[in-house]
Amino acid sequence: MTRVGFLASGGGSSMIAIVDAARVGRLAIAPALLVVNKAGAPALEAARARGVPTEVIPTARDPEAADAKLLAAMTGAGVEWIVLSGYLRLLGPRLLAGYEGRILNIHPGPLPAFGGAGMYGARVHEAVIAAAAPASEICVHLVDAEYDHGAVIARRPVEIRPGDTAAALEARVRALEPEFFVQALQTLLPQA
Repeated sequence: MTRVGFLASGGGSSMIAIVDAARVGRLAIAPALLVVNKAGAPALEAARARGVPTEVIPTARDPEAADAKLLAAMTGAGVEWIVLSGYLRLLGPRLLAGYEGRILNIHPGPLPAFGGAGMYGARVHEAVIAAAAPASEICVHLVDAEYDHGAVIARRPVEIRPGDTAAALEARVRALEPEFFVQALQTLLPQA
């Protein structure tokens, strides 16, 4: 079974969906570790309630030291793949090198057009609506040294309805993201 580690800054909704899918046999993975960069992140309690080991590694003060600690924590837990679940920090070169091609993120809008530094949450949906895009999209992509830059491995269109607001679009995308991440992992990771 593939050992998966998670990084989160907030609630970790994708992590919760993935761990729950594994618990009921929908995903053949072993949730190995959750690391958050904020001690009060709600994802901590969600992971603990599901028996997933947790660790807090702050990143703001010393990103280089945090990068080394993240790599040590993930390798120490035997993690094979890393899933970002609302992790709002750029990953460092050590972690990226140690897990090259094995770090995944989900983005709430079409990539590359609506990605990059500062493009997360409501900002993405506001930009999609302002651009009068014909549809939005949820993208699961590989993570590299730039925000939302890695290769997209799965896309799911999201309808933009007449009169949609950014808030309405965001609510629909948020409702779809966790299950779409599970489906992407079912396709990407071995399920035997």
